[in-house]
Amino acid sequence: MSTQSKVAAATTKVVTGKCRLSYAHVWTPHSSLPGQEPKYSVLLLIPKSDAATQEKIMGGIKVATENGKGLWGGKIPPNLKHPLRDGDQERADDPLYQGHWFMNASSKEQPGIVDRHLNKVMDKDEVYSGCYAAVSVNFYPYNVNGNRGVACGLNNIQKLADGSRLSGRSAPETDFTAQTEDFLQ
Repeated sequence: MSTQSKVAAATTKVVTGKCRLSYAHVWTPHSSLPGQEPKYSVLLLIPKSDAATQEKIMGGIKVATENGKGLWGGKIPPNLKHPLRDGDQERADDPLYQGHWFMNASSKEQPGIVDRHLNKVMDKDEVYSGCYAAVSVNFYPYNVNGNRGVACGLNNIQKLADGSRLSGRSAPETDFTAQTEDFLQ
């Protein structure tokens, strides 16, 4: 393998296949805890059938883990946390997570957002919890207050398709029917 191929293979940057976005805070930074710095973030639901994306993610986590040895006293901690989690095990009671891996990605900077033709998306209603996208992420090691692990940074999003919204809010078209002038009197 050439040096260039080794460098390409040893990266912490991953572009996912088609996944579903949930808890999409990609337009405005969000904080779930008081006093916590707001960040742009999204939860990615990755189908377990997408073995290629899972393999790329595990490769990125492995490289970040190796990079973290310096933070962790030269060795990998036995209780190391990593971002990719099993929806069938950890969220067995939620049908949305069944058959999926999931992970959170966040950033202090807003992600670049494009459509499937690489046009910049400006309409905030276009990318939402429930739509499908490819997402560029990077993995990095951390050691904060005794917590050690690998985290997932959010880079960019490419919207691929619409999906039913996960907000729990219905569309006005489903709540109402068109009204005639007679109804308004």
